[in-house]
Amino acid sequence: MNRIPLATNCFFVEAGGKRILVETGSGPAAKFDAKELGFFNFSKHWLADSLAAAGIERDSIDLVILTHLHFDHAGGGTMADGKGGYVPTFPWAKYVVQKGEWEDAVSGHAVMTGTYRKENLAPLEAAGVLSFVDGEAEVVEGIRLRKFPGHTRHQQGVVFENGENRAILPADLMPTSAHVGLRFNMAYDLMPFENMVNKKRFLEEAIQLNTTLVLGQDPTAAHWQAQSDEKGRILLSQV
Repeated sequence: MNRIPLATNCFFVEAGGKRILVETGSGPAAKFDAKELGFFNFSKHWLADSLAAAGIERDSIDLVILTHLHFDHAGGGTMADGKGGYVPTFPWAKYVVQKGEWEDAVSGHAVMTGTYRKENLAPLEAAGVLSFVDGEAEVVEGIRLRKFPGHTRHQQGVVFENGENRAILPADLMPTSAHVGLRFNMAYDLMPFENMVNKKRFLEEAIQLNTTLVLGQDPTAAHWQAQSDEKGRILLSQV
């Protein structure tokens, strides 16, 4: 059916006295109609199930970092309220997003219709839980945000640092290990050329600084290491 397997990896971090989620996945399959379920074949399992299995209560989350606001990254940020509407899944959390990404999302600035969904956005605004950043920002000590334009104009990546250990979640700049090729990009990319240029810089930096890559949608593994071979090709290995 011309589909590929993709994960929607979400990451739970405790840092700076905060409980932090990075990404929220697509949310419950009930958010999607029959046609959409036919396209995407979502799992019935979603982030709330994972947190419950780990003994983490939704109302204990302090911050939710969204790299961008496409439905497969922001969809788990809201859930049905039982009254026909939606509310934030994490009621006491602030949702951290680039200001420009929010503006593009609410104006529908995208190449694919339906990527920015009202039920994922409006409840956050109504609840007053949005926390906007503009460019690079430190969320708590050891967790920084930086912009990685290409997939969207204002997509942000997440840098994790702890002493000499360093990892980066590049979001959909490079969503899977199969996208390591500079010209291998997603059809959803708003700016394919910029994505290629920024991915090259990102991978060169990752090799130079011995950085672990945290890939949000790879179906085989989340953590990877980059290295270049004798011909200058960039290769990945699982960590």
